[in-house]
Amino acid sequence: MLLERLYDEDLAQASYFIGCQAKGEALVVDARRDISDYLALAAKHGMRITAVAETHIHADYLSGTRELAAATGATSYVSGEGGKDWQYGFEAERLMDGDAIVLGNLRITARHTPGHTPEHLAYAVTDGAFSKTPGYLLSGDFIFAGDLGRPDLLDEAAGGVDTRFQGARDLYASLKKTLAELPDYIQIHPGHGSGSACGKALGAVPSTTLGYEREFAWWSTYLANDDQEGFIAELLNGQPDAHAYFGRMKRQNRLGPAVLGELEALEEVPAARIVEQIRSGASAFVDTRGPTQIAEGTVAGALSIPGTAKTASFGAWAYDPEKDERDLIVLADSVEHAAQIRAHLMRVGIDAVKGFTTSLEGLTLVKPKSITPAQLEGFDYAMLLDVRNKTEFAAGHIPGATQLSGGRVLWNQDQLPTSGAIVTYCQSGMRNAVAASALRDAGFEIIELQGSYLGWSVFAN
Repeated sequence: MLLERLYDEDLAQASYFIGCQAKGEALVVDARRDISDYLALAAKHGMRITAVAETHIHADYLSGTRELAAATGATSYVSGEGGKDWQYGFEAERLMDGDAIVLGNLRITARHTPGHTPEHLAYAVTDGAFSKTPGYLLSGDFIFAGDLGRPDLLDEAAGGVDTRFQGARDLYASLKKTLAELPDYIQIHPGHGSGSACGKALGAVPSTTLGYEREFAWWSTYLANDDQEGFIAELLNGQPDAHAYFGRMKRQNRLGPAVLGELEALEEVPAARIVEQIRSGASAFVDTRGPTQIAEGTVAGALSIPGTAKTASFGAWAYDPEKDERDLIVLADSVEHAAQIRAHLMRVGIDAVKGFTTSLEGLTLVKPKSITPAQLEGFDYAMLLDVRNKTEFAAGHIPGATQLSGGRVLWNQDQLPTSGAIVTYCQSGMRNAVAASALRDAGFEIIELQGSYLGWSVFAN
């Protein structure tokens, strides 16, 4: 058996390539939308991708299941559990609890594990050449290393009302069932790692075991004491803000993301044409440099999407493809770099990257407005906006500030003043640069606090 984890540091998301070497067939679970790595891995091992599967309807990235199936001719498998409200809207084989995908000696059995979402599946993997019982569990957003998939995202991002409580009860039941039916030596391979918003305390290690989690995870004591209410209270407490684009991901993943097929080559766009396209409203400019460089001068109206470490995450904060029809021209070191930026943005359903430039030469630059912590005192602003998470805000903030996380500001403009300056800050400046650029582009008068909260803290103390 071949089992490889493909990890996206940007979104802290893991997909898995499982292959039967004897038969030369492979399954990909929870594929991302840019599929070149899966095709390359199959070619490297001389395998055909014959099956693609999902653990659940994802909220944090756009699924590549349809894209990979279209490119390889593989059969798609999705959950058929969860009831009528949680059925996928595209053609695929539906898996119910206990159904299996067979690849030669490998048996991948679906286990209905509701909690994070009602339709959620985990996949128990049995290597028949080695054992008659499962040795691995692809747990998706069920069990993470050190944590569990949060059950409140349907409320936070998908329009649900108090579904978190039933989700938490379902998650408790799924854990009890899994612990009763599977041995401690089962290797857990989760769908996310540290940094994901799908839980509040995910570990950074790539895998764990059921026995280790049973013994040491925060939830173990609650299950050992049969304390469901204590479990629910602890699970729901302190979850991070859900990004607003999660709702769009849920809708698109349920209906079926558009299949892109072979991508067009990116064009290097000359400065004069960039200026004209921005002026006409046909294009938006994406400045991919860090906040310090951007503060020294950027294209007027540019979206700040520092890359490529968090291009997908920040891109989905700053650009809403459901409402914004502009093409994107990105600042990149090369055509290869531009293609990498495009691939990351595709992962969150932003398919608008059409061109790039390697230089700011010929473009008129402006300095984004900013203010020092010393100047903040006595400054006449309409709002002091903290774009950090609510947990960071609760731990300490500038007096008089209003909290609205960077991943939600563009979708909650009704909470912002329609006139007057808005002074914005985050922890150190990176997230603030993204949120501030998005709000400027939306027409707000934005002034960034130099040094953000850390800079203010040094000044205040």
